[in-house]
Amino acid sequence: MDNVAITGMGIVSSLAGDAETFFSRISAGEVAIDLAPWATADAPVWWSGVRDFDAARWMLPTVESGTDRHAQFALAAAEQSVAQSGVQFDPGRTAVVHGTTLGGVTALLRAQHELERRGAEGIDRKTLIKIGPNMAAAQLAMRWQLHGPLLTVCTACAASLDALGTAARLIADGRADAALAGGTEGGWTGPDGGPEGDFAPAVYYSQIAYGMVATGVDRAVASVPFDRRRSGVVTGEGSAMFVLERADLARARGASVLAEITGYGSLADAYHPSAPEPTGRWEAEVMRQALADAGISPQDVGAVIAHATSTPKGDTAEIRALNTVHLPARDTPLPVTSLKGHIGHSGAAAGGMSLAVAVLALDRGVLPHTAGTSDIDTEAAFSVITGRPIRLSTDTMQLNAFGFGGQNASLVVRRR
Repeated sequence: MDNVAITGMGIVSSLAGDAETFFSRISAGEVAIDLAPWATADAPVWWSGVRDFDAARWMLPTVESGTDRHAQFALAAAEQSVAQSGVQFDPGRTAVVHGTTLGGVTALLRAQHELERRGAEGIDRKTLIKIGPNMAAAQLAMRWQLHGPLLTVCTACAASLDALGTAARLIADGRADAALAGGTEGGWTGPDGGPEGDFAPAVYYSQIAYGMVATGVDRAVASVPFDRRRSGVVTGEGSAMFVLERADLARARGASVLAEITGYGSLADAYHPSAPEPTGRWEAEVMRQALADAGISPQDVGAVIAHATSTPKGDTAEIRALNTVHLPARDTPLPVTSLKGHIGHSGAAAGGMSLAVAVLALDRGVLPHTAGTSDIDTEAAFSVITGRPIRLSTDTMQLNAFGFGGQNASLVVRRR
């Protein structure tokens, strides 16, 4: 794949509300993990939620009242990306491709809660236009009056990389000249990051019941990717959105090209609803797909931002996949990091947040470390970056995102 430029990016996260601050705080080793708003002695679960989000800063009151908070996150991140890009969209030649796992399901949960509590009069009359998984993408198209392909990708935690890869393909194949692409998850809490009255999302308790959440008493090591102490997921949320353009058109208009997407792979694990195939066979294969699409070999990759959710099974499979793909091709260990020690697992936004960090890491020559991790799994034959960031001298990075249902995606990004 070629001729696909990134010209703008935006972030809403538990750690920061813009990409530059996000990268600075990740690099400083900050951790945005605390007890969940609904935590009790019986359910003391860690959480990484967006706090103090002001929707009115980013959208009109009519849009705010008609959107679930996850869609509001997407609009805020997209506004940032468009402002940085300076692009003037050709409406008929601009795609919107957005990734999410659960979309506006929180609005549905709130409506059910109010129905049971207050009866039919308690239901928000705009519930139906809030709950659709496609509504964040639809709001993006309406905001900029875009009439190109309008797609929503619901591939769980691989969704933002799948959205970005799909958008990049539309551009590379000549079906669009530009795209708004990325992924979003969450909106579980109130705007201040706390609970909303007596409402608590069923999803919170379902994670506990399924046994997927992190244990322990120290928030600084609640999420420890690739660490032997890893015990489960810390749920996060947020949005990462990007403006993609045909690189030749972007340069012709004098845009600052932040980086280029050069490779994308996507395939099915087809093994289990929530666990990866243990050998990492299909995760390795999707990494190879992305490298082949970029026309490069593993030794051309200078660093990887791994999916690395801090789960025993998930991290083991990715360790084996990374070993399989990258170990035979290298004389020195491959630098690998993960963001989830800092911000938990932001679901469908996770891959997009990794891309934002990769773009800035390539530009600054600094690769952030993996917060909390110190006792590295002995099976890892690569260099997990711990303690502090390292200097990075490379033009190319690879990013992984894997999701429930066996959704595997990998992206290759190159410095401009």
